[in-house]
Amino acid sequence: MSKSLKIIAISSLLTASSVFISLPAYADYVQPNIKHADYGTVKMVVPVTSPDPAVWAFKLRNLSNSFAGAKAWHGELKAKVVLYGAGVKMLMEPMDASLKATIDELRSEGVTFAICNNTLKGMNLDWHTLYNAKESDIVPAGFLEVGWLANHGWAVNAMN
Repeated sequence: MSKSLKIIAISSLLTASSVFISLPAYADYVQPNIKHADYGTVKMVVPVTSPDPAVWAFKLRNLSNSFAGAKAWHGELKAKVVLYGAGVKMLMEPMDASLKATIDELRSEGVTFAICNNTLKGMNLDWHTLYNAKESDIVPAGFLEVGWLANHGWAVNAMN
């Protein structure tokens, strides 16, 4: 058998055998089923130290989804985002319009965005230049703020 015929034969065999390889099954939507009491009030602190907009989007999307989930399951979410280190860049102008819209939506749900004063000093940033920041958003140290909240009943989202 010539080399080109061998290649065609092998290719045909691989194509034919792929018919027998099962593809992942896609289930219809499954209704969530919690086995515990309704959520009640859940307090979550979300530290952000990453300069990566994809990480910001992921964390903020989790918050948005959690507000909807808490309401659907008879609960309430109280959330604080603590920005320190490179995470402060989330509020730096110029900003993507969709990021602004998400931040505005979360603020309307009561989410606060705490900003680390140590980071502002270290990066030589004026808090007035951060998107919709107020003086009351400034905390002495972002890392310490996360620890204090954890010590006072707030769950900490560790993914960053």
